[in-house]
Amino acid sequence: MAELSAVPEARREALQGHAAMLLFSAAIAGSFSLGARAANLIDPAAISAARFAIAAGVVGGIAMAGPGIPRASFRAPWRYLLLGGLFAAYFVLMFEGLKTALPVSAAAVFTLTPLMSAGFGWLLMRQRMTGRIAGALALGAAGSLWVIFRGDVAALMRLEFGRGEAIYLIGCAAHALYTPMVRRLNRGETPIVSTFATLCAGGLILLVWGGQAILHTDWAHLPAIVWVTLLYVAIFASALTTALVQFATMRLPSSKVMAYTYLTPAWVIGLEAALTHGVPPLAVLPGVLATIAALLLLLKD
Repeated sequence: MAELSAVPEARREALQGHAAMLLFSAAIAGSFSLGARAANLIDPAAISAARFAIAAGVVGGIAMAGPGIPRASFRAPWRYLLLGGLFAAYFVLMFEGLKTALPVSAAAVFTLTPLMSAGFGWLLMRQRMTGRIAGALALGAAGSLWVIFRGDVAALMRLEFGRGEAIYLIGCAAHALYTPMVRRLNRGETPIVSTFATLCAGGLILLVWGGQAILHTDWAHLPAIVWVTLLYVAIFASALTTALVQFATMRLPSSKVMAYTYLTPAWVIGLEAALTHGVPPLAVLPGVLATIAALLLLLKD
């Protein structure tokens, strides 16, 4: 009877993980459009350090207003330095890459994260992919690329990595490694506590790494778009998404967690259309349907 009652509970937790990553894909998309507009106006290390500080304050406040932060959660602090370092590397390299890469091009690079995450998941956790999951990942990647290049096969065949895309690819590798490491290093901490500690550690690393950039930034005279971007990425693309990834990682395999990045290009195209008043052609519809089909495959047990 205990085994039977555990099945619905496991299914419910898995669905919660999928819902968290659906929200993650929407929240992360805004950072591409806003980040591209602010990347050349402030040093990547400076804006990343500020976003980690704000995000840590938000998450820490939420944690203290709830169950609090047990002192035992900070056992083996090296774990959070590792996680924070990976997460900080991702955000710094993202802004560095967006100095030259277009938002949609960066989203294309981001779609490589699930495959890298699946590889790291196997190395660290021995998480194996079934043929269905591998097929879903491939289908989602193909659909995302189709959306990104708007159904233009010739444009897809001419895909060339520029400097910005290459820099961001390294950041995506750090993000892909971060996902299974969360599960590997967790010692019973709740997602909110683990998120707070990770953000604090990442902020400390950036404070040391980007100290000169932080001191030389004229914070009082930054353009408004930089502050809008900073607040968005700190609250939605740092605090919220970090918590969502940690929440989902404890309920889903790494390959499934990062599979939701395949929706990000579609969100980015929609956002760019709203900002620039450009409407994507109907040729992208097959790609959108392919990503949805991939996610439906991943929802199956």
